[in-house]
Amino acid sequence: MPVRVGLIGAGNISNTHARAVDAIPDAEVVAVYGPNRDKAAKLAADHHAAAFSDLDSFLTHRPMDMVIIGSASGFHAEEGIAAAKKGLHVLTEKPIDITTTRADALIDACDRADVRCGVIFQERYHPTTLKVKKLIDEGSLGRLLLVNAHVPWYRPEEYYAKSRWHGVRAVDGGGALINQGIHTVDFLLFLLGDVTAIQSRTATLLHKMECEDTVLAILEFASGALGTLQVTTAEYPGYDRRVEITGTEGTLITEGDRLVAADLRKKQEGLLSKEAAPASERAASAVVNDISGHRAAIGDFIRAVREGGILACDGREGRRSLALVERIYRAADEARGKHASA
Repeated sequence: MPVRVGLIGAGNISNTHARAVDAIPDAEVVAVYGPNRDKAAKLAADHHAAAFSDLDSFLTHRPMDMVIIGSASGFHAEEGIAAAKKGLHVLTEKPIDITTTRADALIDACDRADVRCGVIFQERYHPTTLKVKKLIDEGSLGRLLLVNAHVPWYRPEEYYAKSRWHGVRAVDGGGALINQGIHTVDFLLFLLGDVTAIQSRTATLLHKMECEDTVLAILEFASGALGTLQVTTAEYPGYDRRVEITGTEGTLITEGDRLVAADLRKKQEGLLSKEAAPASERAASAVVNDISGHRAAIGDFIRAVREGGILACDGREGRRSLALVERIYRAADEARGKHASA
């Protein structure tokens, strides 16, 4: 019997979730909820599912085993808690919500209801990410020294101006860092471990918006490695993310989803892809064409629902990136306050 999936949200990312579910054997979309009745009806019709514009009615639809939340970030915990109380497993888009307080409430609700809670960080499943993690974990880089992560993306003015929530603190939690940059925050935590000290600055350099379109942070990791994180949606026309990780035994460099350099003292053959680099997708657009990462993340969650076992990114693991984002914002606010009072 297939796992029956309900979608919360009927926008761009929920369309990605629906296509990913369709690509998973023994899984099907059975219901779609969205406050915009027309969008919900359209997405539901495309996948032969029932459409709802009322959340309570949607959550009582049966048969349904789990929900995937693709609504505005500030609604994730509220909607996830409501689903958990109905006995539904909860998989949410990143971030898990916009505050760790809300994240904790969602995690607790899922624990109490004995349902699974997961967060979609699809890069954890990418072959390049797994290859880099393996090299780090097996000691091929030696002692980690330095990481530089640069996310030079671009979003046009209408991305913020025509949205009811992008860059709005109450529902997005912030700007470029918590929305676009949180993938790279999770990437760094997944590969390098916890961060012990932070300095940061945020600024709104290009867009007319409430929150930041640019952030710079200096990070000190528990391992002793130092790092920089630069995230922006103001770098026209948008370029692939670049991450450089250096240890005592060499350096690894990723661009986009590819490992482009692996210069190790102890040479290893076959680490670099010989395929031509695909055109950048996320750097300049929120539209997701390649669903492979979402398919892997959703498939892992469905496996956990069916069989039990460990998730690559459950609620507690997904909370880590949000907690670090909060600390980066707090450090920037504190630095701004000190500057203003000087």
